Amino acid sequence: MLLTIITFLVVLSLLVFVHEMGHFWVARKLGVKAEEFGFGFPPRAWGIYKNKSGRWATVRGNKEVEDAADTVYSINAIPMGGFVKIKGEDGENKEERDSFAGRSALERAAILLAGVSMNIVLAAVLISLGFMIGLPQALDGVGPKAAISARKIQIIEVAPDSPAAAALVEAGDVIAGINGLSFAASDNLQQYINERAGDKLRFSFERGSSRFDKEIVPVVREETGKGGIGIVIGDTGIVRYPFFTAIWEGIKTTVLLTWAIIVAFYNLLAGLIMGRGLGGELGGPVRIAQITGDAARMGLAYLINFTALLSINLAIINAFPFPALDGGRLLFLAIEKIKGSPVKKEVEGTIHYIGFALLMLLVLLVTYKDIARIWQGG
Repeated sequence: MLLTIITFLVVLSLLVFVHEMGHFWVARKLGVKAEEFGFGFPPRAWGIYKNKSGRWATVRGNKEVEDAADTVYSINAIPMGGFVKIKGEDGENKEERDSFAGRSALERAAILLAGVSMNIVLAAVLISLGFMIGLPQALDGVGPKAAISARKIQIIEVAPDSPAAAALVEAGDVIAGINGLSFAASDNLQQYINERAGDKLRFSFERGSSRFDKEIVPVVREETGKGGIGIVIGDTGIVRYPFFTAIWEGIKTTVLLTWAIIVAFYNLLAGLIMGRGLGGELGGPVRIAQITGDAARMGLAYLINFTALLSINLAIINAFPFPALDGGRLLFLAIEKIKGSPVKKEVEGTIHYIGFALLMLLVLLVTYKDIARIWQGG
C-alpha cells in the first residue's frame, strides 16, 4: 500500500509539474510575465526571486512579494505537482504588454495549449526511454531493428457470456500453456484450441506474479465458426530498439496512442449521449493509484509505459472544451474571436466555477465507484 501511494504521488506530481512548466515556458518565450512558478501547491513554504535591484532574494511563507522584478520560484507546502501564476490570466492588467490579457488571441491560445503539448512531449520521451531499456508491447508491427525478449501469449479481450468469462479469465492474463504444452505463437495456440472443440482442456494462466489453472471446454464460436473459448489473444514481449530508432519509434507510438485514446474518449461520450452510461472501465484517482502500484510492482518498464499513457490521457482531457479545463478557456477565446469582444469576466468566471464543481462531483462519484469495487473484491 505504501509503495502504491508513494508511486502514485510521484507520477501525478511529474505529470502536473510538466503540464504547468509548459504554460510557464511558453508564456516566458512570448514575453508574458509568470509571477510565480512553484513545485507543489500553496501555501508557499519558501521562494527565491530577483528583486528590482537585480539581486537574488528569498521569501518565507505565503506573504506578498512586492519587490519582485521577475518570477518567484517557490517550493510549496503540499509537495505534489506544481502551479504557475501568469500575470493577467484572470483578465487584469490588459493594457500592459507583459500581461496575458493584453496579448493576442493566438498568443493566449499558444500559452493555454502549452500544458497539453508538454504532456504529449513527456509521453514521447518516456516511451522513447522505455524502448531503449525494453518496453512491453504487442509484437505485430514491430520494427525490423527490434530486439524481442520475454515473449508471451496474452489475452486482449474476453467476450461476455463465453467459456472464458465463466472461468473468470480476464484481459491481461497470460496463457502459459494448455494440457502441459507451451506454444511459441498465438496462431499455434488458436489452431490447437480449434481442433479440440468440445474437449475439456486444462489452461495454465499467469496474472501478475500468480499462476493458476482452469479447465475450460472450447465451443464453436458463432462469430468465427471455429472452436474457441471467447477470447482475443496476441503475441506480446519486451521490445528494445537502438538509441536513435527508439526515439523515432517513441514518437510514432505516442502519435498512434494519442489517436487511439481520442477515439476511445469519443466512443465513451457517444455512449453517454446514447444513454449507455459511463461504462465499467471508467476509473478515478483510487483506481489510477491502484494501477500505478501494480505497474510499479511489475517493473520499471511497465511503470514508464503506464505513466506515458496517463500523460496522454491528461493532455486529451485538458484539451476537452469543458469549463475549468484548458480546452474550456480555448473555447472562450474562440467565442471572443467570433463575436469580436471577450465574454464578461464575471460570466466566464462563473461558468468555469460551475464546470469545476461538476468535475469534482464526477471525481467523487467515480472515486465512490472505485472504493465500492475494491470493497467487493473487484
